[in-house]
Amino acid sequence: MTLCSPSSPPSIPFVRSPPRSNSPHNHPRRSLPTLRCASGFSDMDVSAGSTLYPLHRCKTVHLVRHAQGIHNVEGEKDFKAYMSPELFDAHLTPLGWDQVNNLRQHVNRCGLTKKIDLVITSPLLRTMQTAVGVFGGESYIDGINVPPLMVENAGNSFRPAISSLNCPPFIAVEYCREHLGVHPCDKRRSITEYRSLFPAIDFSLIENDEDVLWEADIRERNEDLAARGMKFINWLWTRKEKEIAIVTHSGFLYHTLSMYGKNCHPSIKDEICKHFANCELRSMVLVDRSMLGSDPSSSNYPGKIPQGLDRPSDVANEKHPEKKLHT
Repeated sequence: MTLCSPSSPPSIPFVRSPPRSNSPHNHPRRSLPTLRCASGFSDMDVSAGSTLYPLHRCKTVHLVRHAQGIHNVEGEKDFKAYMSPELFDAHLTPLGWDQVNNLRQHVNRCGLTKKIDLVITSPLLRTMQTAVGVFGGESYIDGINVPPLMVENAGNSFRPAISSLNCPPFIAVEYCREHLGVHPCDKRRSITEYRSLFPAIDFSLIENDEDVLWEADIRERNEDLAARGMKFINWLWTRKEKEIAIVTHSGFLYHTLSMYGKNCHPSIKDEICKHFANCELRSMVLVDRSMLGSDPSSSNYPGKIPQGLDRPSDVANEKHPEKKLHT
């Protein structure tokens, strides 16, 4: 499928801190990469329905919306419930944990677990619980000399600790958070508290211990959320990993992906842009048409080792036209 680049990305909001290496906050606005699909076809033009692109300029992203949180249940009953302080940094429901278990079984069954190089998660309780529950190791055993991804009963989960053994690294990134502001469920805790709950998640890219991005009286606009999402997509090209799972939120996914796919067939655009269900996973290919990435291919081979004559016959004929065969 092809998600096409928008003509001109809007400006990027809330860059408040000095530059820092490998942080999504530090990269200037660039033209967008493309989430790739093919749209339309012609009997006369093969290229209209198929696209070739160098593998080292592509990444596979596995997009996941968090499982059911307590705010989803209350908000479904009454939208005003999203304003409740009792839903601060909403955690997963028991049903949400069942959804996590089912998605974990799916990614193991289809072999996805062994392919993922990195798990990126929004630094909110419900997304981190989902991320470690789906992509983390098995139950943690005392005495193992590695920190767990999640401690026992983190965030009222009533779950055993989750091991960080035999699983990809996890990092938390602010730029894939949900809409900022107003709703307490979208406000995060301090990073100090999170580190005690999720010891093996890397929080080093988050520059402020307290949540300085969430404001009680200002809800982030949809267009600003989309701009933030596009900056996050561009930042992915600073990472060396080629297969990345991203655990995030419905609003972030919808408004970011809606900026792509505008020239696709309607059915493809719908597949890309429709709202995610709780704990839904969609896999897409991210294509670097804007040359944001710089990593060389790890599989290309230059050939001609050792050196030798290898001129193809059609090129040789051009060099020696007098020797061309006549039929």
